[in-house]
Amino acid sequence: MYVSARTDYAVRAMLAITAEHPHLVKAAGLAATQDIPLSFLQGILLDLRRAGLLHSHRGVDGGYALARAATEITVGDVVRAVGGALTTVRGMPTATATYHGAASGLRDVWVAVEEAIEGVVDHKTLAELSRLAKTHQPSPIKH
Repeated sequence: MYVSARTDYAVRAMLAITAEHPHLVKAAGLAATQDIPLSFLQGILLDLRRAGLLHSHRGVDGGYALARAATEITVGDVVRAVGGALTTVRGMPTATATYHGAASGLRDVWVAVEEAIEGVVDHKTLAELSRLAKTHQPSPIKH
């Protein structure tokens, strides 16, 4: 599985917003504390909002908050919101890969890889990762 910068930033942003719950998090503060370029982050936040993972609130006291409980949002939800499918074969969905002859069993391998990845990212919630992070030093975000 290739984890793009966009995907990494999205998961980091969601974890930072989770850590600040119930406070709203401003994009500029999030960009600064997570060392993410603000213009890049704004596009990510838009995708996360469109996917129903974030709410945005306008105004001077505005910012971003989780649209659902952190226990209900998985890493897989975030990855799919900004990157689409978890795995592909030659740019196509893994399940559509076809092979012939000596390579005919290869599709089963790619499907198993996809299922293994799903088994991790679809069962790890933001709440679980946030609990793990509390054993490390927090990096507060300015509200």
